[in-house]
Amino acid sequence: MRSRLVALALVLAVPALALPASAAPRGQDAPKGHHHVRDLRDLARKNGIRIGSAVDAAVLRSEADYRRVLNREFTHLTAENAMKWESVEPERGVFTWDDADAVVENARRNGQQVRGHTLIWHNQLPAWLTSGVADGSIGPAELRTILRDHIRTQVGRYKGKIRAWDVANEVVDDEGNLRQSIWLEHLGPGYLADAFRWARQADPRAKLYLNDYNVEWNQGKIDRYLALVKELQAQRVPIDGMGFQGHLGIQYDYPAGWADVMRSFADLGLEIAVTEMDVRMVLPVTPEKLATQAEYYSRALADCLSVKACREFTVWGFTDRHSWVPGWFEGEGAACILDEDLRPKPAYHALLATRRR
Repeated sequence: MRSRLVALALVLAVPALALPASAAPRGQDAPKGHHHVRDLRDLARKNGIRIGSAVDAAVLRSEADYRRVLNREFTHLTAENAMKWESVEPERGVFTWDDADAVVENARRNGQQVRGHTLIWHNQLPAWLTSGVADGSIGPAELRTILRDHIRTQVGRYKGKIRAWDVANEVVDDEGNLRQSIWLEHLGPGYLADAFRWARQADPRAKLYLNDYNVEWNQGKIDRYLALVKELQAQRVPIDGMGFQGHLGIQYDYPAGWADVMRSFADLGLEIAVTEMDVRMVLPVTPEKLATQAEYYSRALADCLSVKACREFTVWGFTDRHSWVPGWFEGEGAACILDEDLRPKPAYHALLATRRR
């Protein structure tokens, strides 16, 4: 394994580093075996899948090179933070849609589709909401009304413009229990069924998803989500998809059974998506680490492509210039497929070489 990865690094790293920062990573510059795949958009078209990226709305406005690469490479966009509750309603009843609108409008202009992220989460809630629940000034009945109105308002605003919504994000903990949150504590588990129904009412055509991390390998989470989906389906709740975030690290084994896990959810009639893919490493970067990272990205896309119901493969940011990883994992980084100068890394070329099995 070691010698093979070093060899792969030598093959892939040289052409990547040879490209100028402003140049597109083109098929003719990549290693042999790409079969004239020009870029990720071309790869998406030839494999019949959507390939997307999370988008930093502020950077989308301010950095022309970021915007140019985003719109050349990707067919699907997810607002990294611009659609989270604290961003769209920082004060009660006061909505700030500018950043979310910018992502949706960019997608419209560039022939891209959009994933809405996210309607319910235990994090990044506005202070007026969490403090009101904590001090008792917002009781359960009012909280339910607030949640209903938030979902109807946000989904309704983008009706017909968003392909899929992460309706409920990270609602199962690592022990396989429903996550303790203000929603579960004050509304009970029925809040999930309510949320999906409200979202369907607001946009009957949007795909409605559960989304979480570690469902690639954590058996407790896998089992709980399978049971949860069956419970919701038994209640005739409109649930359409399961999102696998895919935040991996090369210091851990690749989740070898991921494709089988995807199939277990697809067998329940769900659409599947890889929604937040990145592969971090302990710094400093080395050619061997880049080769391992490339292998992980390629295996993840191959797993998705091996499951007919997997319709989307989205990376959580495409450039190390704006990755969330260094701010959350001390001493780790370099998690994206392009470096800080927007030069393609071995992982980018590995994706271009990946095909349906």
